[in-house]
Amino acid sequence: MSPSAVVPSTVHDGEQDVNLTASAIDHRLTENDQSNGSTNGQNALSSNGQGNGVAQPNVQELNASNITYTFTKEPRDVPPPGVHSIDGSTISTDHMITVAWSAKSGWGTPELKPYGPLSLMPTASVLHYATECFEGLKAYRGFDGKLRLFRPDCNAERFLMSSVRISLPSFPPAEVEKLLLALMAVDGPKWLPRDRPGSFIYLRPTLIGTQSQLGVQAPAEALLYIIATLMPVMDSPVGGMKLHTSPDDMVRAWVGGFGYAKVGANYGPSLLATQEARARGFGQILWLYGSEGYCTEAGASNFFVLWKTKEGKTQLITAPLDDRLILPGVTRRSVLQLARERLSDEIEVVERRYTIKEVLEASSEGRLLESFAAGTAFFVCPVSLIHHREQDIQIPMGKAGEGGPYTLKLKGWLKDIMYGNVDHPWGIVVQEEH
Repeated sequence: MSPSAVVPSTVHDGEQDVNLTASAIDHRLTENDQSNGSTNGQNALSSNGQGNGVAQPNVQELNASNITYTFTKEPRDVPPPGVHSIDGSTISTDHMITVAWSAKSGWGTPELKPYGPLSLMPTASVLHYATECFEGLKAYRGFDGKLRLFRPDCNAERFLMSSVRISLPSFPPAEVEKLLLALMAVDGPKWLPRDRPGSFIYLRPTLIGTQSQLGVQAPAEALLYIIATLMPVMDSPVGGMKLHTSPDDMVRAWVGGFGYAKVGANYGPSLLATQEARARGFGQILWLYGSEGYCTEAGASNFFVLWKTKEGKTQLITAPLDDRLILPGVTRRSVLQLARERLSDEIEVVERRYTIKEVLEASSEGRLLESFAAGTAFFVCPVSLIHHREQDIQIPMGKAGEGGPYTLKLKGWLKDIMYGNVDHPWGIVVQEEH
């Protein structure tokens, strides 16, 4: 690309003054696509980590094929089923993957090495300016004996978008997907043994700014790392998930903010209200937005309602993505795709803003059928109650009390894909090292 080349954008020139963030993200992602498509693998990044459309020689792109292996000499014991932490610390597998980045030289060599502490200076960018993003996905031991990841390409693409949103480096999403597969190829056989079909491990790719210089600026150094941890099953709380609507004096995300990116700054500020809700006997907060009380997310999961319209039509409804208020969940995306593909003759799938008042009205008129939260951690978790301003909205949980029929049907279809009961392109098989 020549120095005078103009990077195309979907944001028109006349809109850039009012859509500055969208324009910046658009430019960075376009540059990333053009860089990944080049023949020399050079990244179009300037020395401060921001794209300028000028190819920088000697700037290396992330390349998973260069990975080096250093295996642990102190392997950890795999705990019995149901044990996920020890003394309050999450149990992780034997290894992790790290790869450093700098604006001057680009991406370093990926390393698979023993799991252990990271070294950061006290002035590291991540510790002061929240330059951090992450992903969450799972590896599944199938009932057919195979090990799978579920739609890792979607997580890798969202990881890139989150990174660009907070001025961290870009990368080819496919290379992150390869690194995920590499870690599971090594640790999967031991930590998800074939004699434990139906089990899973949680994968956490993370990217942090590591430049040790104070000052509000895009960090010129960063570290990408991937760990694998144990996690409890969270999709079947006794009696269903109970939600408490958010207080008037707190919102989790807002239009023009960063709720659509998976960054640490989205979560810390929400913990106070969540802790209070749990002290009152509720599992999560149903986050409402604006004076209208739009339903957005249940905790950090996407939120769904199934109801009858006043005209008698059965609808599956969830908040939209076009205002960039909520996280574009991979489970959310999969639920909507399956519902549209397999239930189109039974229900209408709707993505739009809707209010807690509409949910209350549907409940009072007997039109509220089911509700569930959807995300990697909670999978598809039926919601049985919403407490809103001294009112309890009771939600049917089906004959067996485990969730409504459509909730369980969608959950079952996803589980079949994840655990290999059916062959599906969303289930990516790991080639395990033995």
